[in-house]
Amino acid sequence: MLFATTKLIEQKWQKGETFIDFLKEHNIPVKLYYGMDTEDKELTSEIIAGSIYQVLQDDNGTIEQVLIPVGEELQIHIGRDKNGYFVDTIPVVYETKHRILETSITSSPYQDIIKLTNNRLLANEFIQAYKKSINFKRDIRKGDKLVVIYDQKVRLGRQFGNPIIKAAMIETRGVKHYIYRFKGRYYNAKGKELARFFFMRPCRYKRISDRFSYKRWHPILHRYRAHLGVDFAAPIGTPVHAAADGKIIFAGRRGGYGNCIIIRHANGYKTLYGHLRKFARGIRRGKYVKKGRTIAYVGSTGLSTGPHLHFGLYKNNHAINPLGTIRVAKSSLTGKKKRAFLAQTKKYKKEIKTALNSKGIKPKKEEAFAFYMSVKRDKNN
Repeated sequence: MLFATTKLIEQKWQKGETFIDFLKEHNIPVKLYYGMDTEDKELTSEIIAGSIYQVLQDDNGTIEQVLIPVGEELQIHIGRDKNGYFVDTIPVVYETKHRILETSITSSPYQDIIKLTNNRLLANEFIQAYKKSINFKRDIRKGDKLVVIYDQKVRLGRQFGNPIIKAAMIETRGVKHYIYRFKGRYYNAKGKELARFFFMRPCRYKRISDRFSYKRWHPILHRYRAHLGVDFAAPIGTPVHAAADGKIIFAGRRGGYGNCIIIRHANGYKTLYGHLRKFARGIRRGKYVKKGRTIAYVGSTGLSTGPHLHFGLYKNNHAINPLGTIRVAKSSLTGKKKRAFLAQTKKYKKEIKTALNSKGIKPKKEEAFAFYMSVKRDKNN
């Protein structure tokens, strides 16, 4: 439905803010939180500091709707009807734009990408993808060519979530260097995986009791639910290890996650370890830890139905599937996978060539579209 006489306010989720804090601050009954089921209460702990959310007010300042994104596919929705306020979870409404950027380098690839797209995440991803194969200080010259083919989600007229680079080319000293994304990983033109930031599994487990899902349709409740992490079922006391080198930025109680540790890593990554029994000796906020170090022990604190480790992985504050990122080594494509890869690269290489010949297809500024909200609870929403 469209609200023509209401006011839309965008706000930023504050560091340390909880969902209950939010309800109290906006004079919304806190019984809303206590009436939520266990999974949805836990989901409120996934709201990341710095996330942009929307509040829709009527002419008297009364809140009509609230949208708080959690991950890239799901959002917490607070609405008001004749019976008062209600809360549920619904899919994020967004568009996906396929874009091609071509430019001659004037200062640096990083700065030029930001200048042309206003997309710092795209610039970061581009640099990280080429980090192991290009020396940006030594090899790049002004006038060298750069092409990036990528997909970008757009929500309420604003770039949203992590851009997905499909293919890219950068020229250095007259030599063109290509990268291609295939099944979530970057490869060179020969199908050899480029070195990336690898994570190890955080604990020895008996089974995966719950997998990552942006939005699962519940056939009985007839609404969407999410699980933005992986649950590793393991006995109480099982050691939990840091999945990669990093700095502990949180160690304490965190909503439905109970005892929880969050570690910030390189390249915009963070890992979250929830439902812990206790922390290892010396583990505290501000401490740097090495990959593999024991940081805690499996427990069942917070909103937990049994002993397990909830392991969350975030890229630029957006939840991603840990099982798709944990790797121990790089690899080269062979057989059917390589044939599929080469067929895909042929298409993208043609797009890059077209962009170079046409001086590029520059990204256009997004036109803000109307704030709208669907509260249908059917599978086809």
